[in-house]
Amino acid sequence: MKNSSSNNYSERNSKKNKKNSNYNFYSKDSNSSKKNDKFLKYSDKSFTNINEIDKNKRISSASQNRESLTKSKDKFSYKSSGIYQELTNKKNFNDWIWGKHSVFETLISERAINRIWCTTEIYSSEKFYISLKNLKSKGVLIEEVSWNRLSQLTLGASHQGIALQLACSKTISLEKLIDFSKKGSANPIILALDGITDPHNVGAIIRSAEAFDCKGIIIPQRRSAGLTGTVAKVAAGALEHLPVSRVVNLNRAIEELKKNGFLVVGLSGDGQTSISMFNDKSPLVVIVGSEDKGISLLTQKKCDFLLRIPLKGKTSSLNASVAAAISLFHLTNR
Repeated sequence: MKNSSSNNYSERNSKKNKKNSNYNFYSKDSNSSKKNDKFLKYSDKSFTNINEIDKNKRISSASQNRESLTKSKDKFSYKSSGIYQELTNKKNFNDWIWGKHSVFETLISERAINRIWCTTEIYSSEKFYISLKNLKSKGVLIEEVSWNRLSQLTLGASHQGIALQLACSKTISLEKLIDFSKKGSANPIILALDGITDPHNVGAIIRSAEAFDCKGIIIPQRRSAGLTGTVAKVAAGALEHLPVSRVVNLNRAIEELKKNGFLVVGLSGDGQTSISMFNDKSPLVVIVGSEDKGISLLTQKKCDFLLRIPLKGKTSSLNASVAAAISLFHLTNR
């Protein structure tokens, strides 16, 4: 009985296995092959649909990226225009003139000029060459720059290779300043600035110099602020009553002043003589240097005396305009 039951069980299993084998995916049955063909056709359609969806997604994402880029460009251009406007407001181009025709009309009108920037091509024009040469001999700073540099200075304006900045007051020659100072008093004081590039300091010094009856100021072409609108504003009207001479070389100007009987004194924290002890009543040229570097070494050698302002606190130096005001107060009361 046991053997017959086991045989029956094995036969049943074998029949089941034969039935299951008919549903094998790789079988050669015709029905299964048709079903497989249908499945493959369906799978091909599904894959093509997926590819089309991917393509549509890519196209839509690309268009969205383009739109975002155009929007960002528009925003950037708007921001850049705002930045440009902000820079023009900060720089204040009220005293600037550029363009060949406008600049040349300004040159022949003999208006006071602080500084000129031009490219090398401008010198090829005879009329510009003669005018610029004459202005340079009068102390106007003329700087040759590249076209790109001039575009940076004018913030992209159509400069045509030349631009200038007007001065708020006309300057006079050193000879005229010497003659004017000697006519007014027996012991005049002339102030000379060495390396003071901050226009606020220059304006404050001019204001103090006029208040203490200084006869004039000497400003070198280079390493010094010019007579800009900021200088005139800080000077609070003093620039209209004080002669200014702008020289090409400060040391040569000092030699010329010595020949005309002036004593040259420089303000220095390392000076051997206290300014309160200086009682010489000769005509004076007082040289004021920058706050950080002071008077240059070459100019110090040209000085007859180096005077110091005695300080009692822990502060080692004074602002250039403050030092000039204190010095002029002492020297005018000799």
